[in-house]
Amino acid sequence: MGGVAVSPAELARVRGRLLAFAEEMFAPLARRDQRRWVECYVRGLLLDGKRKSVEPMAARLADGDEQCLQQFVNQSPWSWRAVRERLARRLVAAIEPEAWIVDDTGFPKFGRHSVGVARQYSGTLGKVGNCQIGVSINAATAAASCPLDWRLFLPVEWDEDEQRRAKAHLPADARHRPKWRLALELLDELRAWGLEPPVVCADAGYGAITAFRLGLEARGLAYVLQVQAQTSAFAEDARPERLAYAGTGRPSQPRYRERPRSLRALALAAGPDAAVEVSWREGRKGKLRSRFLALRVRPANKDIPRDERGELPTSWLLCEWPTGAAEPVKYWLSNLPGDVPLERLVRLAKLRWRVEHDYRELKDALGLDHFEGRSYQGWHHHVTLVSLAHGFLTLERLNPKAHAPA
Repeated sequence: MGGVAVSPAELARVRGRLLAFAEEMFAPLARRDQRRWVECYVRGLLLDGKRKSVEPMAARLADGDEQCLQQFVNQSPWSWRAVRERLARRLVAAIEPEAWIVDDTGFPKFGRHSVGVARQYSGTLGKVGNCQIGVSINAATAAASCPLDWRLFLPVEWDEDEQRRAKAHLPADARHRPKWRLALELLDELRAWGLEPPVVCADAGYGAITAFRLGLEARGLAYVLQVQAQTSAFAEDARPERLAYAGTGRPSQPRYRERPRSLRALALAAGPDAAVEVSWREGRKGKLRSRFLALRVRPANKDIPRDERGELPTSWLLCEWPTGAAEPVKYWLSNLPGDVPLERLVRLAKLRWRVEHDYRELKDALGLDHFEGRSYQGWHHHVTLVSLAHGFLTLERLNPKAHAPA
């Protein structure tokens, strides 16, 4: 079970544990037939095979019934949120994550009727293509990770096309919202389930958005977020000033009299000699290392609240500046305390590779993007069941007794 392809023999060996796991995850659902078909569907996802849509899965399974599986994933009104809540609780307890990672992934599609499909940019494709986009939050350490919750991104055009909305069975409150706002909704939902992120990490698609960072701040959440080199900030020692009172009119308010600089300019002013070498994890060819620079800065944006003295809050600026490079190649902002060790900042900044690992396994091995249904409910059911299959694999890997000889 350590690899991504599960053979019939391996699946038979873990069948008892898979049955118990499926029963535990679907315990809130009253109907026994639903619990039967979830275990069957998840076996189909786990079993080695090129396509993980219903028809080929049913053909590979001795007890597979295409019509029943289609009905279970597309029409059966079971609550995916109840299942995800149990799965998230179980996996967070098992993994003990160092951070939660916000990201999104594309689901390439033909045609225009699959829910949420549009011609849009996908990082998965690396270009504009016809696809759906799912936003996820994944719990992660350097050794293990898993998706905890999902949202489907709906492009604006889906708000206006009532015919497509009706065919996809979109609920009235499922409307276009930016991906960063969906991420905040996911965090709110997970916290309502009693789960708290140690730190939130994300790439520049989220970190560069001031409103997203402020949303995390408003929720009291720590973060390490990749940002763009041109992001504006002041040096830590910059202070707002009042102009001398002219004797008439209102006295001036304290404000920064100089213009903010880019993060790139602040890093270049510190110079490459301020960077130090840090290793963050063991790779296939030994420890991964690079040079990093950490500075205290004050991100500058008109929407960032000032204190009573007019001062902007301080943040960590972390830059990766490889040996021999003329300038840094990556930038992150973090609201972690001023005494956080550099090694921890680097480890968190670099942890995002785990979600890329998850997406690759979810798609290549478990059929995350193989769903052929078109409905909103069907999409959520499928990604929940794929997450459940991935969660089972993760628990198997974390349990050394599972691999002990009989």
